[in-house]
Amino acid sequence: MDFPPVELDEYQKFVWRMNPPRVFFDNSSCETATLFKVHSSTRHDILLEIVQILTDLDFRIVKAYISSDGDWCMDVFYVTDADGNKITDEETINSIEESIAISHKLPRSRAGAIQPTTTTTASKHTMIELTGRDRPGLMSEISALLAQMHCNVVAAELWTHNTRVACLLYLTDGCTGGPIEDPVKLVRIKESLSNVLKGHLDSKGARMDFVTTGITNSERRLHQMMYADRDYERDEDDLEWGMNEKITVNNCDEKGYSVVNVECQNRSKLFFDTLCTLTDMQYVVFHGTIYSDGQRAFQEYYIRHSDGCTLSSEAERRRVIKCLRAAIERRVSEGLRLELCTSDRVGLLSDVTRVFREHGLSVTRADVSTRGHSAINVFYVTDTLGKPVDSKVIEAVKREIGDKLLKVTEVLSCSSLPPPKEEQTRSRFSIGSLFGMPSLVLWNLGLMKSSS
Repeated sequence: MDFPPVELDEYQKFVWRMNPPRVFFDNSSCETATLFKVHSSTRHDILLEIVQILTDLDFRIVKAYISSDGDWCMDVFYVTDADGNKITDEETINSIEESIAISHKLPRSRAGAIQPTTTTTASKHTMIELTGRDRPGLMSEISALLAQMHCNVVAAELWTHNTRVACLLYLTDGCTGGPIEDPVKLVRIKESLSNVLKGHLDSKGARMDFVTTGITNSERRLHQMMYADRDYERDEDDLEWGMNEKITVNNCDEKGYSVVNVECQNRSKLFFDTLCTLTDMQYVVFHGTIYSDGQRAFQEYYIRHSDGCTLSSEAERRRVIKCLRAAIERRVSEGLRLELCTSDRVGLLSDVTRVFREHGLSVTRADVSTRGHSAINVFYVTDTLGKPVDSKVIEAVKREIGDKLLKVTEVLSCSSLPPPKEEQTRSRFSIGSLFGMPSLVLWNLGLMKSSS
């Protein structure tokens, strides 16, 4: 699926230039979080861009109110840092304001990449996208192949979901330390990686591409890759998740919206994940509320399709539910979290994942990065059947890699958590109740702009 740059007509450009976004920070209105408001002219993905900026800073959005009125929108966020504290650093606040201003002025391409008006310098890396069928040991095979071709993996992100895998790789030439420029070598890499992805099973759309445009948010791109790979498709028709998760989609005909309600286990970046999916499915969020009681997260969106229509059929409603379910599940991790911190070198990823494969570990998610001369790699692993790993296996892996280099953390399975209590499942606040409220109430909540 292609995501072409957004083409702007001259009127849109004029409106945006004349009405830059206004950002307000307030640390006095709430005892536990920083109140963050953005007044802006409306654009299809402006809400996602703001949430992406906050998420990239590892902020937690504990509550949010979203409202659009004609050509204007006002979004209110209650945010904390990763430790649950208010945002007080002036430099951080200023950087958020600058980032929003830049995103407002420049058109975007796929994955939220800003399209600059001037020519930029060449990338320092060769970027590759991979999608295909997941299987145990796949990451080991990919990294071993790249090591044989003298390619250094300086960064990588890998997600798996519903038997599918999506991976972003950032490579340098092991000889030059820069991007891989030899056209013959590039062809060999593409052919070899494509063969590894296809394996001996049905390839079902196994794909390997070099990336020629910038990606400012790899996680959004991974969502897009898995959505394009149709990882949301399942053999079963049952859309019920049981007692821990629930998604509903209904039409509010009197107001001309489709209403999406999501209730699930709370976790980091959940708002970003669901919003990515709705945006890339070409739905526009006009109103919404996001909040959590700690363990449970509640999301309510009033949406229309980008052409102004509500969801027109039962099939479309079911597809939205499936896609949101996939967006929530992709980042859910079970089993063990392994964090490796050591000196970077060519072939490090190949050696580490080979040890995992030889001990029967399957990588379900990975985040590989380098900082200076150090490698910081995070892996989420299960056994080859997707079950928890035996402690003796982990001890053997630690001995082979290095006890002091590998940190092991158990990840609590969302499915193992107790079902919510009845009183916790009832919605405490709904944007639907606001439609009958006086304008003054809407304004005080930050959900209505001034008419002056």
